[in-house]
Amino acid sequence: VQLQASGGGLVQAGGSLTLSCVASGSTFDFYAIGWFRQTPGKEREKISCISSSGALTYYADSVKGRFTLSRDNAKKVVYLRMNSVKPEDTATYYCVGGGFSCAEYDRGSASHSWGQGTQVTVSS
Repeated sequence: VQLQASGGGLVQAGGSLTLSCVASGSTFDFYAIGWFRQTPGKEREKISCISSSGALTYYADSVKGRFTLSRDNAKKVVYLRMNSVKPEDTATYYCVGGGFSCAEYDRGSASHSWGQGTQVTVSS
């Protein structure tokens, strides 16, 4: 599966933004899709993940209650809705696929496919 992330931009603190992760290929609905973010000098942080069916979601404590992840398997897209954004949400956001469970993205694998990243900047 190949993924392309989009929707980043500049947003004021307290505002909202929706990121999209669009997939190509016929196996999109086989895979869990995760979102990570990274700032310079820091490790990539797993912030959210959704199971292949969409029935299960995971959120890191840093975004829980503010971010919502959803997917439309018919359109092959995953949406990350970011509400009440904070300056500390500023990062490059990446989506990842190719894993059959969200737990796989904790370990990493060469078989996982990463989108190119989209920059989110939150101004105070």
